[in-house]
Amino acid sequence: MAADPSAAAAPADPDGPDAVRFTWNAWPRSKVEASRCVVPLAAAISPVRSPESLASPPLPYPPLRCKPPCSALLNPFARVDFTAKIWICPLCFSRNHFPPHYAGISENNVPAELFTQCSTVEYLVAGPPGSPAPLPPVFLFVIDTCVIEEELEYVKLSMRKAVALLPEHALVGLVTFGTQVHLHELGFCELSKIYVFRGSKEISKEQILDQLGLSGGGRPGFPKMTQQPGVQQVNGMHPLVTTGVNRFLLPVSECECTLSTLLDELQPDQWPVEAGNRAIRCTGVALNVAAGLLGACVPGTGARIIALLGGPCTEGPGVIVSKDLSEPVRSHKDLDKDAAPHFQKAVKFYDGLAKQLVSQGHVLDVFASALDQVGLAEMKLAIERTGGLVVLSESFGHSVFKDSFKRIFEGGEHSLGLSFNGTFEINCSKDIKVQGVIGPCTSLEKKGALCADTIVGQGNTTAWKMCGLDRNTSLTVFFDVSPSERSGQPGHQNPDLYIQFVTSYQHPEGQMRIRATTVSRKWVDGSTNTEELVEGFDQETAAVVLARYISLKMEIEEEFDATRWLDRSLIRLCSRFGDYRKDDPSSFSLHSNFSLFPQFMFNLRRSQFVQVFNNSPDETAYFRMLLNRESVTNSVAMIQPSLISFSFDSPPSPVFLDVASIAVDRILLLDAYFSVVIFHGMTIAQWRNMCYQNQPEHQQFAQLLQAPQEEAQVIINGRFPVPRLVVCDQHGSQARFLLAKLNPSATYNSAHDVPPGSDIIFTDDVSFQVFCEHLQRLAVQS
Repeated sequence: MAADPSAAAAPADPDGPDAVRFTWNAWPRSKVEASRCVVPLAAAISPVRSPESLASPPLPYPPLRCKPPCSALLNPFARVDFTAKIWICPLCFSRNHFPPHYAGISENNVPAELFTQCSTVEYLVAGPPGSPAPLPPVFLFVIDTCVIEEELEYVKLSMRKAVALLPEHALVGLVTFGTQVHLHELGFCELSKIYVFRGSKEISKEQILDQLGLSGGGRPGFPKMTQQPGVQQVNGMHPLVTTGVNRFLLPVSECECTLSTLLDELQPDQWPVEAGNRAIRCTGVALNVAAGLLGACVPGTGARIIALLGGPCTEGPGVIVSKDLSEPVRSHKDLDKDAAPHFQKAVKFYDGLAKQLVSQGHVLDVFASALDQVGLAEMKLAIERTGGLVVLSESFGHSVFKDSFKRIFEGGEHSLGLSFNGTFEINCSKDIKVQGVIGPCTSLEKKGALCADTIVGQGNTTAWKMCGLDRNTSLTVFFDVSPSERSGQPGHQNPDLYIQFVTSYQHPEGQMRIRATTVSRKWVDGSTNTEELVEGFDQETAAVVLARYISLKMEIEEEFDATRWLDRSLIRLCSRFGDYRKDDPSSFSLHSNFSLFPQFMFNLRRSQFVQVFNNSPDETAYFRMLLNRESVTNSVAMIQPSLISFSFDSPPSPVFLDVASIAVDRILLLDAYFSVVIFHGMTIAQWRNMCYQNQPEHQQFAQLLQAPQEEAQVIINGRFPVPRLVVCDQHGSQARFLLAKLNPSATYNSAHDVPPGSDIIFTDDVSFQVFCEHLQRLAVQS
């Protein structure tokens, strides 16, 4: 059962040119056979992965659509009659005439969207003539001032770097909060002008706009936020920018000095904190004010609220804990027992905020930097449904915060490619239904014949809103097989199925684009053709889909036993697709496409997604949000970390994620996604402490020490959020970061079998070997 660790090494581009990966690449035709596959029929897709992956540059004309209700886009799988100028949609088989501007097409003159290699194609969407230029991206910073002076200095330093990296035309705004909320009017540079909101009171959007003079019945002297028909852009800017917006949101080029002065003058919250109390922090009101301001000034355009939080909300809406320090912040045990008095009310508040932001098309990003919890578990809805970014760190001075915060504003090869205002739609062959989506999106409630009866995640729709998305954003789509009577009859069976994913979004450069990805897979008879099912199984995608699926079930189903559910599913899968003689465990074997899957499930059972012990609700919410939005390759690293060995004897190579891989003369590099660990064996650590690497005759040792550092830096540079780098030695206190992830093949119970120089793990958990023995015994009984 144990697989070669090198088999887990990913190819150069595991997601392929379309950035779509299916759990099964051959689909059973019936519901019964689909249920016997155990692993759901699902796809992981990155809707706007980097344009370098496209076979064609963006097309400068609108896409050609099939007639309603299908509305699928023209794609390489369409059958084309060049003489009659007709194309037949592969999804619904409707016949469509080409419009006049396609009159020149022929077998030798084919438009790009019909090229075989252009299964993914992107279109530039031009607005109507005379329409205003799109608004530049908007960044509204919301800064928590209930922190010590040292932490605030770190925030100021990061803010200055961020503003320097922003494009000059980008609009920025500033909200600071502690006991009260302060909205800074950047357009009034003669002196500091601030609007103050009480932190203890829930305030409606209308009240916010009224106080700011931005509502229809605003105060005298303030312009109303209306746009007159036919108004042209002024100085190349959208008309709205020249009315009332420029009081609070200004281009970086116009307010950089004002912002710098405000940051210089910014001080920790001056409100006194009584002994035995927490600081009074009104996070909910601050985010409410920010959302209300953007809703009035820039509705329907790309805007981000970037919240820098240093502690829990203790005042007003969104409270997660009282001011009294004697009341601890809620734990998983409190949530299980329904003993968290503020939790449900806070979740309801952030649910309302999420709906407001989604209707406005705006994003909530949260950078939480505190030793205590800040309320990510309650905010999860608002962050995830708006497609926001989230980073959790211990301090604003920690590299995890500083480097991640800087990364979202950087351009070039490390750019995240932040895009806005996306919609994601699915169309598919008529024998397929869509159950729903798990990931950073919100249902647009577009019901229709393609919606399945069973719902997973955001379901009962074929369209979703993605307020914020980037080139790493991934969604998991769940499907159901629902064959019609006619399609089961001989002569009516189509050997192929087709699925089309269409994403409309605002590109980082400002223009709207439509990206269409059309994929095809084979139908097979699952009852008689198991071989094709097995050949089409993607074990990495399957592991990630199951991890996302059970994380969702753990959140929405009370008393859901994830470990038991995983074990039973794995036994059923091995019994269905394993090769064995009944009741003979020693005869059991798995096809190579399944060989790593038990390993993935073993590590998933032990992961932070399933085992919440020793993690706070904030940490669990953070881990699950990232699991739901990252690519399959990144998500696999979260479930089953990779381990590379560096030694004098051999070049760097993957080794088993096992305690037996530890040796005194080895350096191990662990990539667990959230952390990267460089672990020195005892002898290596002693030589390093004796500074052998600084002696000319020991240059090879110096190179050995340097190699994992360079490899770790490559991993860190290509990832967001930036992982924590841990450098530790065998038997040192931080060695726990490595030991917690290793297979406990040697424990304190088996210490007598451990070779000299290796290590043991103090745990009662079963090892992978014992896990496999039980699995084989149970699988062959079925």
